[in-house]
Amino acid sequence: MADMLNHTAERKANSSNGGLMLFVALLTLIGSVWATTELARYETGSTTLMLVLFVTAFILIICGFYSLQPNEAAAISLFGNYKGTDRTPGLRWVLPWYGRKKISVRARNVAGEKLKVNDKRGNPIEIAAVVVWRVTDTARALFDVDQYQTFVDIQIETAVREIASHFAYDHAEHEEPTLRGAADQVSALLKEKLQERVIVAGVIVDDAKLSHLAYAPEIAGAMLRRQQAEAVLAARRYIVQGAVQMVEHALEQLSERDIVKLDDERRAAMVSNLLVVLCGDRDAQPVVNTGTIYQ
Repeated sequence: MADMLNHTAERKANSSNGGLMLFVALLTLIGSVWATTELARYETGSTTLMLVLFVTAFILIICGFYSLQPNEAAAISLFGNYKGTDRTPGLRWVLPWYGRKKISVRARNVAGEKLKVNDKRGNPIEIAAVVVWRVTDTARALFDVDQYQTFVDIQIETAVREIASHFAYDHAEHEEPTLRGAADQVSALLKEKLQERVIVAGVIVDDAKLSHLAYAPEIAGAMLRRQQAEAVLAARRYIVQGAVQMVEHALEQLSERDIVKLDDERRAAMVSNLLVVLCGDRDAQPVVNTGTIYQ
């Protein structure tokens, strides 16, 4: 898309210091007052000509003034022909028949709308992004695209949709990165894809991150139950692993200290009882054996 356009490269405009031209304007104003006084005293053709020249010069100079704030630029054109960009802040001046179109080069923060898209696995999700961007080439922004702000907004939406299709929301196979678990990688790819799309408008992307990520309402309940089930399974797995280690340690301690000798059957019973106690959801009810361990 970018290669199909004839790019307009930004270049420096030939403009003048507004302070110096303001001084010249004051001189022409003083000359106009003097010529008016002289015309009232001596109405001659030369005096009239001088008055017309002073007034005309004053009007032309006044019409050529414009001011720029920090991080603001003005594209100078002559009858539609781009002549350059002035980025010098303060009071500036060009010939009055030159057109001046101001453009901000400050950083801009755009919070995208929530989009309903499908992730890599086809699950409907809601996603939104926050993008920080700024204009670096004023000529491209003004003359290579129509309404560069609208252009950037549309490209942000397109890039977010493309990124969503590259990743699964969660629970990817083979340890693949996901939208939820690889935020830095997703942000980096989003910034890269978006930069490729907006470079034609003379825009640079400073930062791009996801601001909203959730399952679509129609599957949110089912996915929540799935996450809860997986959380329970993970917790159970951790509990069982810890219980096995505790039982193993207990048996080793009993054998090393020769506290009690257990045959295979009693050892199996002891392991079973310890696992029930350690892995159970409720407190175990103790049973007091008043006989021997074999009764």
